[in-house]
Amino acid sequence: MAFSLESQPSGPSPLGFLTANPIANAVSDAYKSFSNRRAKLGLSNPGTVETIAKEVQREVSLTNYMHSGIRADLTKAVSLSPLFQVSHQFAMGEHQNPYAFAGLFGTNKVFLQGSMDNSGLLSTRFNYRWTPSLVTKTQFQVGAQDMASIEHEYTGSDFTSSVKMLNPSYLEGGLTGIYILSHLQSITSKLALGIEAVWQRAALTQPPESGLSYCAKYKSDDWIATAQLHAAQGALNTTYWRKLSDKVQAGVDMTLQVAPGPGGLMGGGLQKEGLTSIGVKYDFRMSTFRAQVDSKGKLGCILEKRVAPPVMMSFCADVDHFTQSAKVGLGISIEAGGEELQEQQEALGAQASPNIPF
Repeated sequence: MAFSLESQPSGPSPLGFLTANPIANAVSDAYKSFSNRRAKLGLSNPGTVETIAKEVQREVSLTNYMHSGIRADLTKAVSLSPLFQVSHQFAMGEHQNPYAFAGLFGTNKVFLQGSMDNSGLLSTRFNYRWTPSLVTKTQFQVGAQDMASIEHEYTGSDFTSSVKMLNPSYLEGGLTGIYILSHLQSITSKLALGIEAVWQRAALTQPPESGLSYCAKYKSDDWIATAQLHAAQGALNTTYWRKLSDKVQAGVDMTLQVAPGPGGLMGGGLQKEGLTSIGVKYDFRMSTFRAQVDSKGKLGCILEKRVAPPVMMSFCADVDHFTQSAKVGLGISIEAGGEELQEQQEALGAQASPNIPF
């Protein structure tokens, strides 16, 4: 006796009542209508809460570029697609390790990076792109101070949400670590608003702590202003970045914090601490110059110049007028590729480089 699957009608799903009811249909129609109206606004992705002030703090500010003493970086690029390179770093100066070795590998879905210094400190990063919108980022450190960080970041058309965990653990019978939930949403074509929630507990013997932070970002054609309010710490951070010309950028970073005095709120009142820094960045044809001065009398500058296609040199200086101290740093970076890498670059031609999930 022949049996045909097509002749057997499929019955209704046992859980069909969850979606096939007036309430579910009304919610679905409202969501579709809201999504269509939001799509018509043409809003762009505002970035993340963590990098809301990157134009000032990462591009203009000297924090990520200053160093003292002598430093040399030797980088060997083995492949372009997938990206694979190794590097050696030698340094002599304050708060610098004499030697460190690092390796990097990246594709459209995977990013791997590892480094180890002469003291045995091992640091690793592993990022994986599950979908074009969802990326998981992990970071581990083993050595003098162990550290683990896991982050899930979702990038939408007009928002970015992330969940981050620092040293998460349940081995002691309770939840410990630091947990951060953030969301940044574009409201208009120029304005974005965000919120960040933090929950932390160092040990089960200590009570948990939590706090909320609020942020805003306004982006115009040639200037960007941001503000972050950390309610629990009583801190306010504001930045202003402006593009003065095609090769000149300027930025202002101001931080104000209000905290109880030594005697507490009843005896010591409140203490106000603030710091304001002003920086500028000049881009020349073969070099970049950054300068910065803050309200505590510290003046710093750094000059990066490419003396040859594979060789970059940097000179930085920092003067603190209040403490009467000064620091000077000299660095050189050499990138080697070889003929095989040039042939691979020519073979790739106009193909797009890998979109690595950094």
